[in-house]
Amino acid sequence: MNVFKLAMQEIRAGFRNRWVVATTLLLAALALSLVLLGSAPTGVVKADPLAVVVVSLASLTIFLVPLIALLLSFDAIVGEQERGTLMLLLSYPVSRWEVILGKALGQICILGIATLLGYGVAAGALSLKTEIGAPAWGAFGAMVLTSIMLGAAFVSMGVLASAIVRERATAAGLAVGIWLFFVLLYDTALLGILVADQGKHVTQSTLDLVLLLNPADVYRIFNMTASDSVAIYSGLAGPGSAATLSPAVLFAVLAAWIVAPLALAVLAFRRKSV
Repeated sequence: MNVFKLAMQEIRAGFRNRWVVATTLLLAALALSLVLLGSAPTGVVKADPLAVVVVSLASLTIFLVPLIALLLSFDAIVGEQERGTLMLLLSYPVSRWEVILGKALGQICILGIATLLGYGVAAGALSLKTEIGAPAWGAFGAMVLTSIMLGAAFVSMGVLASAIVRERATAAGLAVGIWLFFVLLYDTALLGILVADQGKHVTQSTLDLVLLLNPADVYRIFNMTASDSVAIYSGLAGPGSAATLSPAVLFAVLAAWIVAPLALAVLAFRRKSV
């Protein structure tokens, strides 16, 4: 199938890129340092080492993985167009939707492999330091899976940005804007609104709906409330601390954040002249 052929081509090109290798090493180094430093005091304060690691890695993921995802994907379409290879690609028997899905799938696989390798190092170090039961490993695995899904959501948004603009520089600026909005500005603005409202007009259902409009918040709430021990050590003080959303709903919404931007990217690319 053309989608998988394009994805494999994207993966091969990605791992020839030294930046991708450096990203994998960076994730591994940061994850390992968080495990070694973050779990150091657990024997003194009797903290759950897994809870500390999940909180630490989830906090790292929210800031770093979306940025890496956008840097991977922002020039997926417009970069090909500027290099003059997009017209050549479309001259083959391949549909535009296959180009979008193939490139997105390849970049998600690159990001997923980097995340698995990076966090796998952390898991290995953690298993050497302490004994962890199967339920605890399940929580850690859910964190890794949702980390990949969060990255996939931002890959989808990066591909969408690349499909709607005509210059690579514009796509880069839009990618930075997406990262700033969802990772930094959204929660700051929401906290300001909640403080100003003082609980008069913003109901719990309204707050839940607003939180679902940000994939970073969906990821944060899912992992910071994964278990009672994680919730205790997370110090969750953001808008999501009062959320009543179930893990199943959060997981489904995070998946929707992957699909929806890709669908919009397909529509935009169909109307784009090359």
